[in-house]
Formats: sequence, structure tokens, C-alpha cells
Amino acid sequence: MSSLRIVFMGTPDFAVASLDILVKNNYNIVGVVTAADKPAGRGQKIQESAVKKYAVSKGLKVLQPIKLKDEEFLDALRSLKADLQVIVAFRMLPEVVWNMPPLGSINLHGSLLPQYRGAAPINWAVINGETETGVSTFFLQHKIDTGNIIFQERIPILENDNAGVIHDKLMVVGAELVLKTIIAIERKNYPQVNQADIIKDGELIKEAPKIFKADCRIDWTTNAESIHNLIRGLSPYPAAFTELINPDGKKTLLKVFSAYFEENEHNYTLYNIVSDGKNYLKVALNNGFMVIEELQLAGKKRMSTVEFLRGSTINNDWKVF
Repeated sequence: MSSLRIVFMGTPDFAVASLDILVKNNYNIVGVVTAADKPAGRGQKIQESAVKKYAVSKGLKVLQPIKLKDEEFLDALRSLKADLQVIVAFRMLPEVVWNMPPLGSINLHGSLLPQYRGAAPINWAVINGETETGVSTFFLQHKIDTGNIIFQERIPILENDNAGVIHDKLMVVGAELVLKTIIAIERKNYPQVNQADIIKDGELIKEAPKIFKADCRIDWTTNAESIHNLIRGLSPYPAAFTELINPDGKKTLLKVFSAYFEENEHNYTLYNIVSDGKNYLKVALNNGFMVIEELQLAGKKRMSTVEFLRGSTINNDWKVF
């Protein structure tokens, strides 16, 4: 086992892969910091984070602070005497936490920094139609996602990849990059690249802020490519949405998880539904249709279009907004 004492911080499934690769490579994980248990779902049952479930299964010490500046938590963290902290999909840390271990704190971020700093890098890369993304490891500093880069790894974004597909790919690639980074830190042989040195003259730095409900509404007046990118960039979560409007003007929320553009000249009214009532559901756009493949009506489960149409009376008099 490595003599390096590591505290790992993370919460969702994305972080479990990185923790797992460290455990399997016999690193000394002296503590795991994750989100507090909280009620979730219809029954409001207490839910543990994915990282906590994994840590408990491996017999690792778990800390679940509500506030990261709480003295009781800070004392517990200090008592672990970590040489290095590894942060993957956790939360913004105060300096008293990230500056605690002698070797510092490294973070895994789901983008090719300095592009897409922020809370939702995977979603925004797909929404913006990028053809490439990746992961970066870096040392934490005061400003979020701005520390010196250690390593990066790139992957392509294919035309029909959604955020879920890219998430799962980066989860695996990211775990391997975390391992590579820690091995390099152990050997005291690793680069530290200032992010400012990567930015090319005139390069636009795109941000990746938290996604709110307003960001998820489909604007059918934009071009088909932008609509397609929004749908896949928000799939499977939080999901792009629109409103179905029946001939009487009643509106129903509709989430769209999968769709593609079918180029075709037509005479339908723009933004009207086009359907045979059995096999397909399309939205009329300029020069073609957005063909919806997977959807979820308010109060219903997610389903394919064919499943949806079996129990629906939707017809070509309906439209979207």
C-alpha cells in the first residue's frame, strides 16, 4: 500500500469511479467526505450518496458535514493527517479545507480547462455543439476551476451523443486520469500549467454555469441544430422541455429526451405536431421536422414515441410552444 495519506471528496456516481480506482490500486484512503444524507423521492426516504454507499462497503471512514467551515468537521479532517486531498464532483471548498494538506488538493473537472469552468461542463459542451471535450486534473486555488493544470485527456463528442453518454465516458477516463495524477505527485514529477498560458489570442472562453429551468425550454424558433444539441445536452437530466398545446389551448408540459432532424420540404404550419397517431411524432420546422423519439408527459413515465401514441389522442391540430 502507498504511504500517501489521501482524503477523497465526492458525492455522485461520477466520483465513485475515481475512488474505486484508488482503492483497487491500494492507495491509503484515510477518509471520505461526501454529502449529508437527505430525503428524496415520493416517499421522502433518506438517501445516501453514491460515494457514501461505496465507502461504507469498503470500510472507509466517512465524514458528512453540513457546513464545511464547521469547527467540528475541520478538527475531524485535520485528525486524518492527509498528505493530499482528491476532489471529484463535490462542492466549492473554503480555503481552510483545500489548503489543509501539505501536498494540496487536486480536482477532476469534466472539461478541457480553461474551457467550461463551472457546475455543468458536460451539458454545456454538448448544448454548444462541441465535437470534443475531456477531463482535467488541477490544483485548487481561490477562484473556482482556475488552478494550475496537471493533466488532461480528450474524447470526441459524436453527433448523436447526449450528456449521459459523455458523462459515462468521462467518468471512466477521469478515474484513470486521477490515478495517473496521483502517481505523478507521488513521484514528484508532474507538470503545472498556468491556465492563462493555454488561452490562445482571441480565444473565447466558454463558461458552464449551473443549469436552471429556463435554460431547458426548447426555443422552436432557433435552427434545427441548436434544438437537437439542446435536447441531447440535457438528456437524460434535467431534460429539455416544451409545452404541448391542444386545439382548445390547453397546455401540457412535455420533456424530450431524444430527437433528430429530418430534412424535408413541407407545407405544414411551423411548430405544429405532425403524427400518424401510431408510429411517429414530429414538430414542423423550417425545411424539415424534429422527430421526437423519447419523451415524458407531465405526470407520466418516460417512454418511446410509439408507447406514448398508444395511449394518446394527439393529432395534427396540436402544436408546441
